[in-house]
Amino acid sequence: MFPMVPETQYARSSDGVHIAYQVLGDSELDLVLAPGFVSHLEHSWEDPALARFLRRLASFSRLIVFDKRGTGLSDRDPADRAPLLEDRVGDILAVMDAAGSTTAAIMGISETAAMALLFAATYPERTTAVIAYGSWTNGSATRPAYPWAPTADEDKWLEKLERNWGRGAMFLEGLVPSLVGDKRYEAWYAKLERLAASPGAAVGLARMALQIDVGDILPTIHVPTLVLHRRDDQAIPIEDGKYIADHVPEARFIELPGADHWPWIGDERAVEEIQEFLTGMRDGGEGDRVLATVMFVDVVDSTKRAAELGDRRWADLLESFYTVVRRELERFRGREIDTAGDGFFLTLDGPARAIRCAMAIVEVVEGIGLSVRVGIHTGEVERVADNLRGLAVVIGARVGALARPGEILVSRTVKDLVVGSEVSFEQRGIFSLKGVPGEWELYAVDREARPRAAGPRQGGAQATFS
Repeated sequence: MFPMVPETQYARSSDGVHIAYQVLGDSELDLVLAPGFVSHLEHSWEDPALARFLRRLASFSRLIVFDKRGTGLSDRDPADRAPLLEDRVGDILAVMDAAGSTTAAIMGISETAAMALLFAATYPERTTAVIAYGSWTNGSATRPAYPWAPTADEDKWLEKLERNWGRGAMFLEGLVPSLVGDKRYEAWYAKLERLAASPGAAVGLARMALQIDVGDILPTIHVPTLVLHRRDDQAIPIEDGKYIADHVPEARFIELPGADHWPWIGDERAVEEIQEFLTGMRDGGEGDRVLATVMFVDVVDSTKRAAELGDRRWADLLESFYTVVRRELERFRGREIDTAGDGFFLTLDGPARAIRCAMAIVEVVEGIGLSVRVGIHTGEVERVADNLRGLAVVIGARVGALARPGEILVSRTVKDLVVGSEVSFEQRGIFSLKGVPGEWELYAVDREARPRAAGPRQGGAQATFS
């Protein structure tokens, strides 16, 4: 099982700059990933889609991911100079050495693909393959690299960037058009900006990004190269990706569907293509079938509360909600599968632990002024990469939707499996669940009758999902 958040470690580059990195997975294949424009290693795990993407990569590699110098948890450059592309290439080398990696596939996303390509050209003996996702070289474009970048007055655009930094206002429409209006994601991304760089640092990074051009070195790359690009990418036109593929000898170009820039938003085609390119195999549609306890947690009357509080206060309250739920989930050694606006899809290693976790969540959420409904079911699910799917997942969601405010509603299966745990139940009746055959007997957990173990047992069985 992967840790919820990998340990952050530090490598020291040749000029003394400390580069923060994390390692996840235990494959013999090393994959070094440099995220895009700005990043923050630890905040990345707060976005379920990005966390799922990282764990998916780590399912077939030993993933080494790092914050570039000047952003996230890594050092800023000395004040007397801006970061150079060759410095960033040296940082990859330092991170690989610190992580004990002699050779690795190097992947760059958006602007960091330039450093990945330059690394491959400079250190082919350390590079097994290079992957450029959603990237460009300025020589390839008929317009600036970013559609929101300046067309005439760069200084005025950079001033606008500085004024708006920390709110995500300038980038979301181009980066993730499918999530515009998603308050949870907008709050997460705005916080990413604030954590990853100060406004002044962001301006320096943007200025450098606008000047990156590795077009001349593309023909000198002689390692296996994969270029991935979304067909309708709103940030970087697909012609830029095609240009890179056309100028790297024997590069493979794959056009992906969609308009979102980040590979972890939308379908999982990108990671499937990466896996096949690096290993010769892909997971395909079938996964392992395992027994799982699934739990759905949803905020009650969220639309009404949002209208009462206003967008900003509601976003702050939701952020508190995510924080307290994740804290309890970690305490009970559960796993977050997904979030959807104001709810969670979770799994724990057993129904009794799930009930104890649910009771704790309901209590702490009430403490911040919210009410939730919780549904729990245990059944066979299909595990595909970092996802769970199948009828048991549908049942869990349907049970949760029927719960009353502050109520933990469980299926008869869950009730029968926790016999002896001293959890008390009240029968709620027999229900038809939409899209699920048969009739289902549901029970509400008596929150006043505390189960014997109020917290997770030490040394108990770990969840088997990864």
